[in-house]
Amino acid sequence: MKNINNRISAIITLIAAIVFGFIPQNLKAQTGYKLSSDKDVTIKVLGSSNVHDWTMISSSTMESQCNFKFDAANQLRALPSFSFSLNATSLKSEHESMDNRTYKTIKADKFPKITYKLNSAVITQVQKNKYLIKATGDLTIAGTTQTITMDVTAIVNADNTLSCTGSQKLKLTDYKIDPPSFMLGAMKVANDLTIQFNLIYKNNQLITKTN
Repeated sequence: MKNINNRISAIITLIAAIVFGFIPQNLKAQTGYKLSSDKDVTIKVLGSSNVHDWTMISSSTMESQCNFKFDAANQLRALPSFSFSLNATSLKSEHESMDNRTYKTIKADKFPKITYKLNSAVITQVQKNKYLIKATGDLTIAGTTQTITMDVTAIVNADNTLSCTGSQKLKLTDYKIDPPSFMLGAMKVANDLTIQFNLIYKNNQLITKTN
């Protein structure tokens, strides 16, 4: 019995050595990141109509948190979690009248937030400090949620921030939004939209130290 207990103890010790000794040498713990308040952080919505193209931009009232996982060689390996939200009324065009019509169309009074939550991500290194993230997640607009897959380019900067850029095409009708028309139908908004994003993330530990 004593020999059996000794063997069990030895096995447990070996497993502990593998788990707590080997893994940290090859994979770092995931690190929390928050969206930076940098002025270059923007969301753009590009659309068109039978009269002219239009753009709405937001550079404020965004919230986003995520976890990036790096290995011991500082290579990005995983994105276990990612969430993002934007106040719908923070999107602005060059015309206040258009903004108000847009907010009404997307029911911003009832659904004030546009949100995205990651389900899964596949990361491929493109070159040093540059990665392609194929992200699949749930995008919610005007209270309707659709699962989308988009390509995101992530760059690890010299100051250890991460820049994430990309674009995604959407259809208003996919979110149960009827393309609006204005001026008694003289101006009709197209069903297709493109969302462009430039997001910069800062390590939570760096934010704490800065503050």
